[in-house]
Amino acid sequence: MFQIDLVEKCKRNDRRAQLKLYRQYCQGMYRVAMRYLKNADDAEDVLQEAFIKAFQKIDQYKGEVSFGAWLKKIVINKCIDFLKAKELKVVELKEGYMQVAVNDDWTVSDDVTYQEVLLAMDNLTEKYRSVIQLFLLEGYDHQEISEILNISSTACRTRLLRGKGQLKLLLKSNKYVTGS
Repeated sequence: MFQIDLVEKCKRNDRRAQLKLYRQYCQGMYRVAMRYLKNADDAEDVLQEAFIKAFQKIDQYKGEVSFGAWLKKIVINKCIDFLKAKELKVVELKEGYMQVAVNDDWTVSDDVTYQEVLLAMDNLTEKYRSVIQLFLLEGYDHQEISEILNISSTACRTRLLRGKGQLKLLLKSNKYVTGS
């Protein structure tokens, strides 16, 4: 059965089609949730909420992107909402105090592995890790990240720059970064 047929059946509230779609995407979306939440129980809870929301809002899916991409955005947004709710203290960033420097040097040693970068990212503070993950792992641009996180584009660029700097220091301390 084609994916578009499954989606159409889900729009008609076909439980079997929903179960097939769930089984098709649950493992991949669980990995996405784990990248953000780092806790299996939280990832499972958020994943269930994301699927519930997806099935409730499936009429809004127009097929402009793949169903997986549409669902992934829901999962990521649910993860971010979960992390925001969990955060006890919110610090408002004043844009007037920020200076955005442009530095696109992401040079790391050729022998650094994806896993080593992920481990280093785990040591970043949440506000930097979220931006870095959305930019590097999920491929979102500054505008999309600022909308997802509900921050200004300037704050997004600043967090990306500072997060990248911290990530670079972490990798450098493990001798994975080349150059300055």
